[in-house]
Amino acid sequence: MTGSSRNMVGLGIALAVGLSLASGSGAAAPVKPVTAQAPSARLAAEFARLAAQTDGLVGVAVKRVGGSAPAIMLNAGTSFPMASTFKVAVACAILTRIDRGELTLDTMVPVDPSIIVNSDGIAETMLHPGVSLSIHNLLELMLTRSDNTATDVLVAQAGGPAAVTAWLGKAGVVGQRVDADTAHLIYRALNIDAAGNGTFAQTIEAAFKADPSKRDMDEKRLPNRPFNADPRDSSTPEAMIDLLIKIDTGKALSPAGTKVLLDIMARCRTGEKRLKGLLPIGTVVAHKTGTLMSIANDVGLITLPDGSKLAIAVFVKGDTKGADVQERVIADIARAAYDYHLLGAGA
Repeated sequence: MTGSSRNMVGLGIALAVGLSLASGSGAAAPVKPVTAQAPSARLAAEFARLAAQTDGLVGVAVKRVGGSAPAIMLNAGTSFPMASTFKVAVACAILTRIDRGELTLDTMVPVDPSIIVNSDGIAETMLHPGVSLSIHNLLELMLTRSDNTATDVLVAQAGGPAAVTAWLGKAGVVGQRVDADTAHLIYRALNIDAAGNGTFAQTIEAAFKADPSKRDMDEKRLPNRPFNADPRDSSTPEAMIDLLIKIDTGKALSPAGTKVLLDIMARCRTGEKRLKGLLPIGTVVAHKTGTLMSIANDVGLITLPDGSKLAIAVFVKGDTKGADVQERVIADIARAAYDYHLLGAGA
């Protein structure tokens, strides 16, 4: 899609959600006065309309960072599986340890071959024992490529999942929790008993061989409804944007840690068709995606032309229509939110 085409799409959405539209077919139809709440209510209604493209459940929260207007939300208070968006909290827990002088970005950490988890990054490119990476490189892999192995190395360095949840609590983020590293999160999503001593790849392959329906669930992205309703490793939309706003405003980390995190998130290489999909070319989006079977998420900070930022979280769970539909829903919602705020609403 060209830049001009994107702008036309955005203009259409802006007219739909950012302006007061007269109703009725006759010229004499009364024009109702616009209340202060009307534009935000229309945007929330637009979120619901766009969410109807999927047969899953969609959660949305968006707020201008530093603005006085409340967040605009869809399915607020509902918990959604975070999938890999939990990696933002892991990064915060690690950077807090760096702020306290317990680690440095240059600290070298060995990557035990036995903990390698299938994903882009270490598992695909470093096939032999003898890998050690700095904390900085592990953060880069975790956040830009969603590398699961790098994540699990960092979860261990953070003190385990409980330590990450404890960090969230200390930061004042309510409604988000981390209960597993990526390996055990995937095991739970696929109903796999991980009690054995094999590697991740061995455990997964043995489970798929014993029960081919698990392979189908994974490859066809079928919903696991009990998993999708599990409160573990979940977040409400509003909890996620609270975390993002705390990061961007310096309330979560030191200035140095904040810069490291946001710089890396702005280099994210996954989810090009999600939050960024319909935004004007060149828009800076510092974000993190999450994908797991019927789940597709994208959360982050979108920079507007005036330099202000939108904190946005879009979660989709239980979808059976596929990745293209999920990603279009996320992109449409992000563009609607962008245009609404571009017109000066939600200040």
